[in-house]
Amino acid sequence: MQRWRERLQEIGEVETLDYPYMREGRKRPDRLPQLIAAHREALADARAKTGAGAPTILIGKSMGGRIGCHVALEEEVDGVVCLGYPLCAMGDRSKLRDEVLRALARSILFVQGTRDTLCPLDLLERVRAEMKALSVLHVVAGGDHSLGVGKRQLQADGETQEEVDRRILETIARFVDAR
Repeated sequence: MQRWRERLQEIGEVETLDYPYMREGRKRPDRLPQLIAAHREALADARAKTGAGAPTILIGKSMGGRIGCHVALEEEVDGVVCLGYPLCAMGDRSKLRDEVLRALARSILFVQGTRDTLCPLDLLERVRAEMKALSVLHVVAGGDHSLGVGKRQLQADGETQEEVDRRILETIARFVDAR
């Protein structure tokens, strides 16, 4: 997410957070309730800085996007952007993390790579069809879970990763502007 911070600042104010397990140098993430509490605390801190009434879009990479969805169930936000949503726990297609998506009422933008084993697009489309929230999908051709496109794919398409990232940012900007 840190590499996206600078890009996202082109759109608006950006506040980032490190979960406690990250700050403490632990590899294993905290349990879901602790992650949600840390995310909500960071949201409250950000709102205290920007003041009431400022639009709020939660943007997260992988687990940060998933936790952002949980926070959006409890907090008033204008939308959620998930960069590489981890739909399948550990890449196991039988272990879906979709309940929060089905419960979500906030608009959501998924940015997903076609090579992302944690979120196969066929499964995401099935979940999106059953969601009550407005959902938008931006597909990164050849993108992995980090939205990186392999060199061969980039060469075949005649583009750079920077151009791919620029299109992602433009998609996010349109989503944010529509809120």
